[in-house]
Order: sequence, then structure tokens, then C-alpha cells
Amino acid sequence: MESLSLQNRYELKELELNALLEVTQAINNNLNEDSLYKIYNFTLRANLSLRKLALYVLDENWACKVNFGTKANFQSLDLPSEFISIKKATPLQGVDSPFGEFDNIIPVAHKNQRLAFVFVGGLYSSDDEEISRSGINFIQALSNIIMVAIENKKLARKQLRQEALRKELEIAHQVQKYLIPKSLPSTEALQIAALYLPHDKVGGDYYDYLPLEDGRFVLCIADVSGKGIPAALLMSNFQASLRTLAKKTDDLVEMVETLNHQTYDSARGDNFITVFLCLYDPSNCTLSYINAGHNPPIFIQEGKGQLLESGTTILGAFKSLPFISPGFLENADSSLLALYTDGVTEIENAEEEQFGPERLQQLLEEQEGESNLGTLNDRLMEALDAFREDMPYNDDITLVTCRITA
Repeated sequence: MESLSLQNRYELKELELNALLEVTQAINNNLNEDSLYKIYNFTLRANLSLRKLALYVLDENWACKVNFGTKANFQSLDLPSEFISIKKATPLQGVDSPFGEFDNIIPVAHKNQRLAFVFVGGLYSSDDEEISRSGINFIQALSNIIMVAIENKKLARKQLRQEALRKELEIAHQVQKYLIPKSLPSTEALQIAALYLPHDKVGGDYYDYLPLEDGRFVLCIADVSGKGIPAALLMSNFQASLRTLAKKTDDLVEMVETLNHQTYDSARGDNFITVFLCLYDPSNCTLSYINAGHNPPIFIQEGKGQLLESGTTILGAFKSLPFISPGFLENADSSLLALYTDGVTEIENAEEEQFGPERLQQLLEEQEGESNLGTLNDRLMEALDAFREDMPYNDDITLVTCRITA
């Protein structure tokens, strides 16, 4: 291509200014990213008569967003790492790769952050440095305007997602607040104390105390998979179903079968719930229970502990539970029962050793005589903190202790 005349230079400048004005107006009209890339493509081809171009943009990875006039399909080629450190427009000479068909690489940056790289070929005449430099400056200015606008759109989308997540977590937090019992019994015959520390703003743990007729009561602890509104709603449905069932029947097998069906229908296989459910009858001092895939609670009596493991599998995984083997304890008065979620026993120390149910059982056996269960729970937390030292909690912490004296 022959060198441009002085008149052509003035005409070119006018075209470039008009092009920048049109692009700015397009951005002000809030066009989407695809439309901005199309305008970018058209503007460079129409105003600079570029023969070849490849625009690489940084999203999660570097990807070619605009490509024309090349032998290779650059939208299927990765950006070589040696180009990423380039800070100014640089001629490409002797490049032994498909990128060798370009004449220049032009970096695009904003606030010292690389946003894009423009590879161009056939930019005016190679013997007119002033015009070539002017063309490169125009490409750099146009690319910067387009890329900053696109980055702003990305930032706006990110902020919208974050705001939506914040609102979702706030709703889930409010839902969860209503799941936790407002008060627990504290009498000579029955004392229950709970400690609940969600790992995030919204946890997946749940516990409940349901008083029945004749001094009987149901005690429950559960852990739902997943987080956020879906998990909170699933647990809310579970709580409502449990409380309704407890008013209609004292048959734990019937309760668990119904809860499983409802969880399966509600979660549609996306979530499941581990549950421990027990019923204490003071008239004959018996404790019946079903453990549905939950961490086995620890029953302490006369300084000796045992794990309550009998029951079935997790709820919501199968349309019908494959088996149910209820547990039953006689003479269950004068005892201490500790219910907990896996966040307690799976706490790790710096050596990646877990706290484990054995340590928890030993502590409970040693502290069985503590009359105040709130104090007992605090001592257990102190033991957990001493064990983990500076290691963080990785899950929700829920601990429910129950002392039965009659």
C-alpha cells in the first residue's frame, strides 16, 4: 500500500475522531458486550483498512474475541505466555508461530492491569512511520475505550451477583432463625442446653425439642447438605413436617419414613439430610431412637458411654428407606445424652488429626457430674479450641446436651 498523502492524513484523523465518537455513543447506549465487539471489528476494518487482527481479552483465561483476515483461526488458539509481559506496542519479527503473520502486538491496560492484546497486520504503509504510529495509537485508544467499558460491565455483573447472594444469605439467615428453639427445658427432671456456631452466616445444622403429653419429649438433631436458600427451605420444610408428625404419632419409624418421603420429594435428589431422632418416656424410663446417617450421639450413664448408631440411612437419598432398625434403651434415667454434628468431631489440628468421637466421649464421661449443662458445653468448646489451636473451623458447630434425672 502506498504512503498516505497529507490530505489523506487529515481525512484519516477525521475518520478516527468520528469513529471514537460513535463508539462512545454506543457505550452510552449500554449495548451488550457482543455488540461492542462487533462495533470494534467494523470500526477498525472500515477506518484503518486493516488486513489482519486478533483481539485477546482476559476473562477467566485469555481468549480471542475478535479475529479476521488470518490464515489461522486464532479463536481456537491460546495466547502464548511470552506475549503477556509485553508493556508497549511492539513489532513482531521472526516469530516462529501462527502469530508470525502479524506485524505488531499492541497491549491494552487500565490502571496497570492488562486487559487485552491486539495483534494487527497490514496497518498502512511500512515506509511511513508517522502514519503507522498514528494508526497504532488509534487502535490502542479505541481498544482501551472498548475494553474499559466491557470491564465495567463485568464489574457491574459481579456486583449484581454479590448483591443477589447477600440477599439470598440474609433470607436464609432469617429462615434459619425461626428453626432454632427459642427456649429449652431446665428443670430437676430434665435439662437441655444447646450450643450452635454456624461456620458461615447461614449454617446447615438444625436441632429441636418437642414436648409431648405425659412428660414425654422428642429430641432431634439434623444436618442438611448444601447451603443458602435451598438448604434453608429444605430444613424449614423438614421442621414443619416433624412438628406436625409429632402431634399425630409417637411412632418413630412412621415419622422417619414420612420425613424421608417428603425430603426426597422436596430435594429431588439435590440434597439430603442426616438426622438423629429420639423419644423419651418418663413413665417407664425408656429411650427409643433412630439414627438416619447422622453422627452417633453419646449416651452416658454411670461414667460409661455408648454410641447410638441403630437406625437407617440418610433421608432424601432414596424414595423408600432400604431398612430401619430402631434403637431402644431401658432404664435411661439418670443419664447424659450428647447430640452433635460432624463439625464437632471433624475439627482438625495442625497435624491434620481430627478431634474424633472418642475424645468427645472421654470428655463427656469425665464431665458427667457437671450439674450445669451450659457450663459443660463451654468446657467442651474450650477442649475443641485447645485441640485445634490456630486452625480454623471448617464447618458448623452444633452441640446439644440433655440430662435426664427422672
